[in-house]
Amino acid sequence: MERRLSAILAADVVGYSRLMGIDESGTLQALNRHRCELIDVRISDYKGRTFKLTGDGMFVEFQSVVNAVACAVEIQRNMAARNEGVPKEQRIEFRIGINLGDVVVQDGDVFGDGVNVAARLEKLAQPGGICVSGSVRDQVGTRLNVGFDLQGEHALKNIKQPVQVYTIDITKGSGSSRSATQRRNTCFIAVLPFTNMSGDTEQDYFSDGITEDIITDLSKVSSLHVVPRHTVFTYKGTSVRIKQVAQELGVRYVLEGSVRMAGTRVRISSHLIDTTNGDHLWADRYDRNLTDIFAIQDEIANSIVGQLKIRLLPEERKAIAEEPTANVEAYTYYLRGRQLSHTWTKSYLVLARRMFEKAVELDPEYGRAYAGIADCDAAIRDWDPDQVSVEQILKASARALELNPDLAEAHASHGLALHQNGEEQQAIESFERALALDPNLYEANFHYGRFFFMRGDYANSVHYFTRAAHIRTDDYVSPIHLMSAYRSLGRAADTENWAKLGLLRAERALNLNPENSGPAHRGALALAHLGDAGRARNWAARAIAIDPDDIVAQYNLACVYSVLGDVDEAMVLLERLLVRSSIYHIKWFDNDSDLDNVRTHPRFIRLREIAQQEEADHPRISKNTDSTADDSGTPAL
Repeated sequence: MERRLSAILAADVVGYSRLMGIDESGTLQALNRHRCELIDVRISDYKGRTFKLTGDGMFVEFQSVVNAVACAVEIQRNMAARNEGVPKEQRIEFRIGINLGDVVVQDGDVFGDGVNVAARLEKLAQPGGICVSGSVRDQVGTRLNVGFDLQGEHALKNIKQPVQVYTIDITKGSGSSRSATQRRNTCFIAVLPFTNMSGDTEQDYFSDGITEDIITDLSKVSSLHVVPRHTVFTYKGTSVRIKQVAQELGVRYVLEGSVRMAGTRVRISSHLIDTTNGDHLWADRYDRNLTDIFAIQDEIANSIVGQLKIRLLPEERKAIAEEPTANVEAYTYYLRGRQLSHTWTKSYLVLARRMFEKAVELDPEYGRAYAGIADCDAAIRDWDPDQVSVEQILKASARALELNPDLAEAHASHGLALHQNGEEQQAIESFERALALDPNLYEANFHYGRFFFMRGDYANSVHYFTRAAHIRTDDYVSPIHLMSAYRSLGRAADTENWAKLGLLRAERALNLNPENSGPAHRGALALAHLGDAGRARNWAARAIAIDPDDIVAQYNLACVYSVLGDVDEAMVLLERLLVRSSIYHIKWFDNDSDLDNVRTHPRFIRLREIAQQEEADHPRISKNTDSTADDSGTPAL
């Protein structure tokens, strides 16, 4: 137990029950979108740590009170911009309270009057407003471009001493004036997933890739707010009403399109809609050779900018014109590899790696393809540590960084390789750099979550796994990790909620790819946590039937049996695993609460003694970048 001085931010949604009563699914979708796109990103930017999530709110700890206030101000200003054009009865608005005080920290959770005062202040705030204590006002002073309005002393419930209360006027100060101007000049746009018109779902990788790259191009324009890829892709394959989508996403403009590939020809149709009146501002059809694909993307981005009367800065124009590769065939192989790598099973990862290798063969200067190779190699080591050395992964990620020092994917893959090589501080720096370049990069959030879990830092692992689960709605792995992390934190309700979501996503994935053991053994673990022993054992048997030699499946099924209390079955699997496990695996074993039921078993204690002796005799994680060490990725993945 630790005592310290912290700034605590408490926030909740105004009228949450009313909004849920009107439209439960729409409210949840909108709230998750705001959290993922805005709130979680700003909390991360200002070095906050979310230590408690409620259905409609959160508690966040900051070591800097200035950062806490700056974060709250940015959230409220951006929420005001997002709510422009949204009917008042459908708006999601937050109230925020901030206090600076003594807190008690235990197992990642935070307690004490410092937290309680923040919660009481939040109840005093107006919709879209911020209430702070006198201690916050005194510490911030004039260091931020905001105004403080005294509301007098308030006797707060269960707080002994009266508290001096201030509200923050976010419209005051030169900085806020610029922010308001920026809001007025910002165009909010969503690029819906382009429809694959080829009649072959195997071609989805190409239409999805075109959509993502147009989003990336438009995101380079400072006067545009572009809805991130993971949010718009929730609409893929559904029949949508444009006006409704615009309201849900908080945008005025929507870009729709379709892609048809036939041989060496490609036809792309797209149109831009102003959803306030339904006008089609612009439409065009491109019937070209496949080699013209980058020129088409460039033309679409510039046409949108022109229609919205946005003046591009020189560096923005240059960024849009930059091509990821000069070889279109390499680009198509890269897109295939990216799609296959998301399936997260060994056979698909090996195939994805071949796609990335082919892209590099066609264009040796293709940085994103090198990053893809590094990611695949790091993941493959979970199954077969002898197949790939850390040296190979470091070399591929270093080459990607050499070609593009600002490539977020390359920094993320480099961080993972450094982590596997035991260079933890350097890994942190790489992960932080990746997230600074792209806060919504799935790989960076997911691997950083693993990093913290293996250190027993469950609160931080929860933060990054939560973002990963929001970024990719087909990701069933992050919810399973969140289930285990929350169990370690002793938070039963959160454990159950993430287990249910993990199971739902695993069922979908298993239906799509019945030959993949991954969703089967992870779904079995979710069922074990939910207390459904019969179905958990059935899913476990299915996972083994699909792939009896899958080392990752065997570890997760050992966890299933441990949670169910089947100690002997768990130990049989763990004893088989030891001969193929590295010290990197063992680190995960040490911090996984799913093994708590076997941790004091004499056979498990003996296993740990053998593993420790093996590490002493034959160290398998090297501090040197030329290591060919036998360490691997986390078996719980």
